[in-house]
Amino acid sequence: MMNQRVNLHASWQALLKDQFELTYMQSLRQFLLEEKRLGKQIYPPGNRIFAALDAVPVDKVRVVIIGQDPYHGPAQAHGLSFSVPNGMSIPPSLRNVLKEIDADVGLAEPLQANCGDLSSWAEQGVLLLNSVLTVEQAQAASHQGKGWEQFTDVLVSRLAAQRQGLVFLLWGAYAQKKGKLVDAQRHHLLLAPHPSPLSAHRGFLGCKHFSQTNKILAAQGLPIIDWSQSNVPGETANNE
Repeated sequence: MMNQRVNLHASWQALLKDQFELTYMQSLRQFLLEEKRLGKQIYPPGNRIFAALDAVPVDKVRVVIIGQDPYHGPAQAHGLSFSVPNGMSIPPSLRNVLKEIDADVGLAEPLQANCGDLSSWAEQGVLLLNSVLTVEQAQAASHQGKGWEQFTDVLVSRLAAQRQGLVFLLWGAYAQKKGKLVDAQRHHLLLAPHPSPLSAHRGFLGCKHFSQTNKILAAQGLPIIDWSQSNVPGETANNE
């Protein structure tokens, strides 16, 4: 769980360290410790709660994708929004994300059933941030309203204030609320419905956000993102 001393990349520590001393974060830490004491299974594992931040230093962020909360099935969540470790079945929303990438810019290989790790995006400067960073097993949205939203609001606000020209991919009303914290004169906000099967056909499929993002980056003289799934599936994990 979230230790008293949070192990976090130095650039994010500098941006956010004051938050860990505030009452709301202390209360969140106590909540997580109590949940663990009661024997509840919390995802992702404690050492992966801040994985999205550890993967991309503040000055390397170029694109931000905001999710809601982690997957709540066994071994699915690993700290990156929408992503699952290789070997896991691809969740429906991620499947639609990959379908849109294939239609927009093309996948390197045909969509594979167990290749959903988006770590290669993070390595290129894509911050895969969930608004809520933990969840109880089999209990979707169980850690909403416990303090994570306040923490990630501060994170998005300060990141947007410190940087310029970032591309925010805001899919669905929940992510778009976070977008209100971002100055659209300093950054690029691309909005679409959520890729969930319930809403993907209302405008997510066909949004072309991935090619648009690369055009925006190229116009700034920055390298484009290779969105193609080039990860090789690892050993098959136990699913469910």
